[in-house]
Order: sequence, then C-alpha cells, then structure tokens
Amino acid sequence: MRTIAKEIIRKRVADTLVDINHRLGPSMISALEKAREEEKEGVAKAILDDLVENQSIAAEGVFPLCQDTGTVVVFAEIGNSLHLPFSLEETIDEAVRDAYNEGRLRKSMVGHPFNRENTKDNTPAILHTRIMPGDKLRLKIAVKGAGSENMSRVGILKPTDGQDGVVKCVVDTVNDAGGRPCPPIIVGVGLGGNLEKSALMAKEALFRDLEDESPDADIARLEKRLLDEINALDIGPMGVGGKKTCLAVKVNTFPMHMASLPVAVNIQCHAARHKEVVL
Repeated sequence: MRTIAKEIIRKRVADTLVDINHRLGPSMISALEKAREEEKEGVAKAILDDLVENQSIAAEGVFPLCQDTGTVVVFAEIGNSLHLPFSLEETIDEAVRDAYNEGRLRKSMVGHPFNRENTKDNTPAILHTRIMPGDKLRLKIAVKGAGSENMSRVGILKPTDGQDGVVKCVVDTVNDAGGRPCPPIIVGVGLGGNLEKSALMAKEALFRDLEDESPDADIARLEKRLLDEINALDIGPMGVGGKKTCLAVKVNTFPMHMASLPVAVNIQCHAARHKEVVL
C-alpha cells in the first residue's frame, strides 16, 4: 500500500495556495483577453483592459490578484490503496497557515458567526473528501472570495418547473447580484441530488475548464442558453454595462427524488483561482 509523507502534501498545498493567489490559469487569461476583444469601446473595455493588466502584475508574485484572498476550499479524491497515517484535514490547515503567513496573504476567516473574531491564519479550510480507486491523492484547490460567494443561492424547484424554471432561477440570481460579484463571472450550477448535494456540485462545477462542455447534449445546450441569457442582461464588467457579464456557465447534475428539482447557483468572480494537484 502506497503512502505519501505529510510534509510533501503540506508543502505542495502551501505552494499551490500562494501560486493561485497570484496567477490565473491559462484558460481564464484567454477568456479575459477574448472578452476584452469583444467589448469594442467604453468603460466596459477599459475595465477589461485593467483586469488583464492586473493579472500580469499579480503574476510577478508580489501583489495578489485580489485583496480578498478567500476561503480555502479543497475537494480531495483519495485512492483506496493509499495509506495516509495522519489527518489530511489537519495537514491542509497547516498548509493554509504556512501559505497565508509566509505568503503575506490576507487572513479572512472568523471563528464564530457572531463575535467575528479572526482566526489569524485563514484556517480552517473547507475540505470535501471522496474515496476513489487507485493509490493517488488528487486535490482540487480553490480560494473563494466572499463578494461572489455571497451572491450564490440554493433552491428546490418543482419538477414541473422544468428547464425554463431552472433558467429563470439561475438568471434571476445573476440579475439580482448585478455588479456585486465583480463580473465578468463564471456560474457553477448544481442540478439534482438534494439540498446539500446540489450546492456541492455547483461549487465543484467551477473547477471545470472554461473551454469544456457537458458530455450530456441536453445539459450542454442548457449551459449555452444560460450563458446567452445572462449576457443579455447587460450587467457587464464590474456592473457598468456591456456584452460580457459572464465568461462561462458550467452545469453538473445528479439523480434526484421524483418529487424534487434542486438547483444551486455558485457565482465566481473574474479572479477564478483554482488548481489541481495530483500526488
């Protein structure tokens, strides 16, 4: 049975957290540059110019992409032939402490709903685990800012609401959010399961590559319809109006009770910071 040393995981996660706070993925940079080309003039184009420049400055490693360096969210896939003789949760929290202290990143986590005392090291991370075949450890790591997270929603529709009801739910959520989640945004949708499953799927949908599409033809068409209807809202970059409110919509699905149609909408700002690590 294969093992991975705790310090290897700790260092790899810490390094990844510092990196993603300073560098967007290639597909995200391409999407911003394409959006800039499609916004022909005015304030919307100027904002996209600034966002493209901002990511170039942040990539130098001194200043993060955004002052909100986020809540750390990790989806871990643990091989069933892998032995970890330590707490993965504690190891990831140690990595968060390392990254946010040594990387001089803002600590945003508070420990209680009401006294709001800062934990001073950005812990705890939010960890979701899944057991998979094999002997690998796959970590999908993101830092999620509050501005976009606060605009997210979970609801349970009636099955008779159908696709039109789903579209209305998602588009209304984005419309109500307006410029507050710092568009252009990415929209993750979880469709099916139950209350908590739909929310997890919506979050995990944000890890998909911007250029992929659902293998389900009906869902792929739904993703395109949602993208078109969201961009028709004319919210635009940072809410000033324009063609590019949204860069991509990703819909993940799961079977559900015959009497239920759960829908979760997780909004991601233009600073879509995530990376996958395989050990």
